[in-house]
Amino acid sequence: MITIVAKNSIKQEKVEEFKILAERLISESRKEKGNISYNLYQDANKSNILAFIEEWENDDAIKIHNTSEHFTSIVPKFAELKEGQSVINIYKKI
Repeated sequence: MITIVAKNSIKQEKVEEFKILAERLISESRKEKGNISYNLYQDANKSNILAFIEEWENDDAIKIHNTSEHFTSIVPKFAELKEGQSVINIYKKI
């Protein structure tokens, strides 16, 4: 199992717009073969910090996800809503 944590700092006035786009991404990603879970979390102290936490069966499932229509059409839209770059960490269960 592989867990991805993608942390994003969102422009304060764009948080709700980010959440709406994220809902579409999450809904479609959960339908993918190899997806175990896909959720969005909001920092309890800084409401403009949002993190996707995803669990996948293997690297192949992630590769397919990263080339999916919903991923390639939604993720680029996040760029204009963010402050800086996302911090992405990938973990393998031991």
